[in-house]
Amino acid sequence: MVRTALRVILDTEPGLSVVGEASSGDEAVSVVRELRPDVVLMDVRMPRVDGIQATELILGGPGPLPRIVVVTTFENDAYVYDALRAGAAGFLLKRVAVEELVQAVRLVARSDSLLFPAAVRSLAAAYGDRGRTGPPAAWVARLTGREAEVLRLMSAGLSNGEIARRMEVSPATTKTHVAAVLAKTGTRDRTQAVIAAYEAGFVPVR
Repeated sequence: MVRTALRVILDTEPGLSVVGEASSGDEAVSVVRELRPDVVLMDVRMPRVDGIQATELILGGPGPLPRIVVVTTFENDAYVYDALRAGAAGFLLKRVAVEELVQAVRLVARSDSLLFPAAVRSLAAAYGDRGRTGPPAAWVARLTGREAEVLRLMSAGLSNGEIARRMEVSPATTKTHVAAVLAKTGTRDRTQAVIAAYEAGFVPVR
């Protein structure tokens, strides 16, 4: 029923087309590898292979890789946090409004992250300790002052344009700083970088 509703909503939107569906995680991996969608809406609780494993398998496979958005019932859920750590670009609640769903798909299709700072901070506070295994991550010391500031602003949910205005630099310079942050943290996108910042203690969760 949920999949049918999502298909009807998205297929009626200009420029959007639902190219496939799956009822389990292993089926989702196969469908994605066959059809190569730009965006995947992934449930976290599925039979045989859950959404976290499916996300890892998809993003660990051959490219081009899609952007994955986790669709969940409860935002404060260890499954959601693990999916974000695995590389999901963000998450949506199943009760989200139609307009927000469509906007989210368009947003991640542009390679932006669907970050909700307060929610990600709450998840990191609840589950981030599992990612701390020893001394502070080595990448923290490698950040320049500007890169550190950019990561803090990313963690607050600011877009590249907002960061550029806050730091009084050009959008191109901001993009360069963001790329450097991703490289030094060893992360794929902004969401993973923010989670890495929380887990390293670089950004406080409380």
